Amino acid sequence: MTNILVAVAFCASASAASAFVPTSSKLTNADTLSHGSTRRGTSRRHRSLRMVDEDDDGNPLARGVDSVSWLPSVYSADPSRSVFDAATSEDEDEEDNSETLPLFPLGGVVYTPNSEHILNIFEPRYRQMYNDILINGSKRFVVSMSHPSEEGRFAQVGVLFSLEELKEVSEMTADQVKYICNHRVTGRVKLHKVLNPEQWEKRETYLKVKGTIIDDTGFLSKKIEDNDREDDETGMDEQISKKLVSSVKKAAAADMIEKSPDEAELERAFIDVVDFQHDLSEDVRFTRASARSFGVAEGTDVDPNLWTSIRLWQSYAEQRLVANQNEMQKEFQERLVDYLKKDMGKEGDEELPSAIGFQDLSPELQKELIDLQKRMTAELKPLLMEQTLSMQKILEAEDHKGRVDLMLYFVNAERKRLQAKKTLKSMFGGSPTAVAEREIAEPEPPTLPKLDDPSQKQQLFNDDDDDSWQ
Repeated sequence: MTNILVAVAFCASASAASAFVPTSSKLTNADTLSHGSTRRGTSRRHRSLRMVDEDDDGNPLARGVDSVSWLPSVYSADPSRSVFDAATSEDEDEEDNSETLPLFPLGGVVYTPNSEHILNIFEPRYRQMYNDILINGSKRFVVSMSHPSEEGRFAQVGVLFSLEELKEVSEMTADQVKYICNHRVTGRVKLHKVLNPEQWEKRETYLKVKGTIIDDTGFLSKKIEDNDREDDETGMDEQISKKLVSSVKKAAAADMIEKSPDEAELERAFIDVVDFQHDLSEDVRFTRASARSFGVAEGTDVDPNLWTSIRLWQSYAEQRLVANQNEMQKEFQERLVDYLKKDMGKEGDEELPSAIGFQDLSPELQKELIDLQKRMTAELKPLLMEQTLSMQKILEAEDHKGRVDLMLYFVNAERKRLQAKKTLKSMFGGSPTAVAEREIAEPEPPTLPKLDDPSQKQQLFNDDDDDSWQ
């Protein structure tokens, strides 16, 4: 069946994590994790998809947006010191170990250590930032999540982006894009203050912050040691061989490390989630093999480790949102096909246009499209915010044990959800009227709305190893 794109911008997205909320939407208070819609069945849908238990006193996201730590707004009277620092630091030792770093806020996206990301650089102030970090040789900057409702306010804990490759593309893009850059996240950064808050509004240059780098991945110290040992004349083949040997050693080391009780419990909880997913034939599910390679180890000297599992869990949450979005738009797509075939005199799929303007739709379909956008925003926005805050909460955890405890909470919440769904299914024989309505449909890219071809089952997504998802 031909896919038809309706030329209406529901969402503007730079990443999977932000693909489900229109850019004009703002969260206005700390109650963003509650169910605000009065539409029939909305609360049940929300609860069936939640990855935290709202009634649990130990819920780490109980305070909504305020569950994570934020710097003061750059518009505040005194943005020079974070409220978090003022409340927890009795001395200046930590700030004495800090350094001045460029800040590159990247919306509502949470990045995790030891991951890789590509950015297109076009804004003048960030062109200047890249020129500066190349000239001074640091080749690094801080990325911090922006507050969902307060402009000019950023998360207390961000990550350190280290530039690995830069391509000058201004000639190829008519200067629309200056650089295409590849980065590795090499650590976390605790932000203490914004040094030039007035530049957020002036936009004459990029923001600079005072922050303390937390090298809990071991990447930065290892890089220094490697640079001391390696000869600059090392050939490419030898470098590749060393990387392969290192990967094998990391995998072997992961099997040899004795797990703490909490780490072992987290591993068991994840295996239970995978088993439930397959028992229920969930459309978004981990492969059986991923249960055997779920990492809980600290640092990056072993692979897999806890950070790789955190990224895997983040991708899982994102893809469940994509699938739920597709389910919500499916009915409209079917009505759009009927409209084109009947009201516009189109016979077969081959005569259907590849795109249609909003103004070309019937008044009824226009209203339905607008209502769909509002409903998707109302239903998916709390789920998106929950997923984002979960990752930020893990990112700002003080140590490995704190991250294990948080991951255990979120995985256990998902295990309880699937267990309840399986119990209902066994009680009522899988009747669609008794079990919560189907959460996930055949996956589609997050462009809205397009015609869905239910005859073609797609693979939802893969991780880097291409074997963790079905």
